[in-house]
Amino acid sequence: MPASPSTARAINDRLALRLLQQEGPLTAGQLKQLTGLSRPTVADLVERLAAAGLIDVVGESGEQRRGPNAKLYGIVADQAHLAALDVRTEGVSVVVADLLGRVLAEASVPIGGETGTGPAVEQAVALVERTAKEAGVAGLHTVAIGAPGLIDPATGELRDSGGLPAWHRRLVLALQERLPETRVHVENETNLAALAEQRDGAARDRDTFVLLWLGHGTGAAVILDGVLRRGASGGTGEIGFLPVPGTAGLPSAVDCAGGFHSLAGSAGIVRLAEECDLAPAGEGDGGGAGGFGEGGRGGAGLVRGAVEAADVVRRAVAATDSVPEAVAAHAVAAHEESRFLDALADRLAVGVASVVAVLDPGCVVLGGEVGQAGGTVLAARVERRVRRMSPLATEVRAGVLGGEAVLRGALLTARDRAQDALFAPRQPATRQSPVPGPPRAG
Repeated sequence: MPASPSTARAINDRLALRLLQQEGPLTAGQLKQLTGLSRPTVADLVERLAAAGLIDVVGESGEQRRGPNAKLYGIVADQAHLAALDVRTEGVSVVVADLLGRVLAEASVPIGGETGTGPAVEQAVALVERTAKEAGVAGLHTVAIGAPGLIDPATGELRDSGGLPAWHRRLVLALQERLPETRVHVENETNLAALAEQRDGAARDRDTFVLLWLGHGTGAAVILDGVLRRGASGGTGEIGFLPVPGTAGLPSAVDCAGGFHSLAGSAGIVRLAEECDLAPAGEGDGGGAGGFGEGGRGGAGLVRGAVEAADVVRRAVAATDSVPEAVAAHAVAAHEESRFLDALADRLAVGVASVVAVLDPGCVVLGGEVGQAGGTVLAARVERRVRRMSPLATEVRAGVLGGEAVLRGALLTARDRAQDALFAPRQPATRQSPVPGPPRAG
């Protein structure tokens, strides 16, 4: 069934807005070329978006020709202000940005396990308000939150979980109460990381892939044919509960100890390093990113376990990067590091091969702090093992955004939600033009 004229206009307008966000200011001619729309249709959408206050003339093209140069249209960046939150078990990071995603202010705050629910929520909400004030923002249009745990697909709310701090769920409600005019959205942190790696990271050329999150904990995000898959209860990707060999027991419904998490979570990686006579660098010797700190860079506030695990992986990679795997065992200087990376790759390959056997995604991205620290050295080791374990061709890539991916994905989500909300109620009547087929993005 062909789209109605109003639906076609909305599709075209959102496509144009997305292109203006991604490519920067464009002329009407460039929009015509990138969208495949007719000249009258582009003229109409430019008029609509300008009337809605979403775009404006920001300059002229640099073409030298007779007569006036073509006008350059750009997003009105201060039409809406956004906030993105990365909620971890030990703290919160926040960035405040404009509609183009340009960061105006950022900060993080630690929240210890001994902090009560009420004080923890107040610290997090106050951080958002303080960061918005620092950015010179009077109000926030949209807030997107990345948090560990399951998101109920029916309600979009963070489900209660005995393994996570109670203040996580209360934070969402508190933000909605404190900022009643703000749209608040919450999403699983691994899902947001996958979105960021697809838009700005290691999976930009893939519409089907799995991101394996390797940080303080483990998780997976599944994107098939460009669509994020959540499952019937929102639990798609809870790979930490996957029963695997090499653990002391089996996971339970309320505890993933004994599952894949025991092998690939930060605590398991640090224990493996100690068994291989490698130890995480001590504080102050340059071994990794710092913890949560007031005024610190948003997204760089990492729980200590993830820092330690990423640090030992990074140092092992540095020691073996120039030594071929086939001869590393005979290289005395790199022996312990190579043994550690081989053992870690063995562990990760079990989880990756399980995902591949069920989903056949063709590509698995090792994300999170540990995946980024391991880089291509660890990814190549895992890929070789998966090839021996599975007949399904699978490329294993290293994530490039690390722990920053959650905050980046939250900001991208806030931008998308704000864009949809800003345009949806404003569709002034204009002359209609035929829309030629599905628009293409260039």
